[in-house]
Amino acid sequence: MFWLNVLFLAGLVTLTGTRILRYPAAFAADVRNHSRGVGFFTVPAAAGVFGDQLVLQMQAVGVAALFWAGAIMLWFVVIYGVLAVLTIRPDKPGLVDGLNGGWLVSVVATQSVSILTVLMLASGVCSNLTQPLMFAALVLWLGAGVLYLWLMTLIFYRYTFLRMSPADLTPPYWINMGTVAISTLAGATLLEHSTLSPIVVEIAPFVKGLTLFFWAIGTLWIPMLLILGVWRYLICAVPFTYDPLYWGGVFPLGMYSVCTYHLTQIMAASFLTPLSYLFMVTAVTAWVTAFLGLVDSQLSHPARAQSST
Repeated sequence: MFWLNVLFLAGLVTLTGTRILRYPAAFAADVRNHSRGVGFFTVPAAAGVFGDQLVLQMQAVGVAALFWAGAIMLWFVVIYGVLAVLTIRPDKPGLVDGLNGGWLVSVVATQSVSILTVLMLASGVCSNLTQPLMFAALVLWLGAGVLYLWLMTLIFYRYTFLRMSPADLTPPYWINMGTVAISTLAGATLLEHSTLSPIVVEIAPFVKGLTLFFWAIGTLWIPMLLILGVWRYLICAVPFTYDPLYWGGVFPLGMYSVCTYHLTQIMAASFLTPLSYLFMVTAVTAWVTAFLGLVDSQLSHPARAQSST
């Protein structure tokens, strides 16, 4: 999985850079679009999550430090840049056309920077700045939590009071749960390394309670998301064919498994361990299914093109 991520990340960076250079007008149009512009929040999120992998799986702290610096820079430029552009845009869409689960990736990006910051400090990087950087990680975690509540209020309003078609409920709506899952992981990571910061130690009970709060929100989302999936595919008969958007549903499943496991480490809740394992298996199954769908779509593409001709 790690080396596949290396391959995918290199490919995405190359293709994105090429697109910016060859089609700058299309790139700028995407940034100014309320639906597509938020997709750029995945860039700092990817840098942060990959940096986590470098630390945890490969112990490559030096390389991770580069991704840490890149994630911080990308987070500041992309988050504030995109939000500023969309704020000053004179013509704006309504909630139905402009609001989607992609907005919540801003929370994922922020939490990924918070987690990577703590992991880097725990690895001994920037030891002379441990106190202010741990405080910054705490602030990012709290700020991202508030951002989730703001955005989720609007998304919940759209779900319950505005018309929703089956086409609107694409797999990435699972990010509703995945966002608070990574927020849970960020809080647990702060607590696991709380000895690095007297401030975190002092407010540890508050951090633990808020971490459980995030986990509870994510857990309560799961039955609703399953019900909506049944409505979309079984009742409305939406074809269950491969769509690149299915990858957006894999991340929340894996993140819920990870955050639940770490929650058992900071609380006396070992009875939740089987739940973590269950979602690990579910996430792997979803990943394999999406990957096989991708391969099948590529292999069958020439046949479809020939038949249409």
